[in-house]
Amino acid sequence: MGRNDDVLTEDEADAIFRALGDPSRRAVFRFLRSCCCAVAIDEASGEVRPFPGVTVGEVCCAVPIAPATVSQHLKALKEAGLIVTERQGKFIRCGVDPRTLRKLAVYFAVPPDDNGSSCC
Repeated sequence: MGRNDDVLTEDEADAIFRALGDPSRRAVFRFLRSCCCAVAIDEASGEVRPFPGVTVGEVCCAVPIAPATVSQHLKALKEAGLIVTERQGKFIRCGVDPRTLRKLAVYFAVPPDDNGSSCC
């Protein structure tokens, strides 16, 4: 039986909520979500990558947290699957992973009961 790729596992949910439990990480994540950068998806491999994305330096300038901690927060968001990063020359570009946003939308959707209605 195959796993549904749009459903968060318990481990994924734990990692996401742990990462977003920090106010500075939420600020970084909100900033990245607000950027209107395109996200490239390799159809063959399913790999998602930001294109062009914002640089880590742009995150440092836009989010009011200590620049020395930005890389730690980005690492935690990446490990939780919330963002993707890509090195382009001397820059690292980052953006929100749309696959994880889809999984979160499914996670928070109220599933219908057997009669097709929600519990509320």
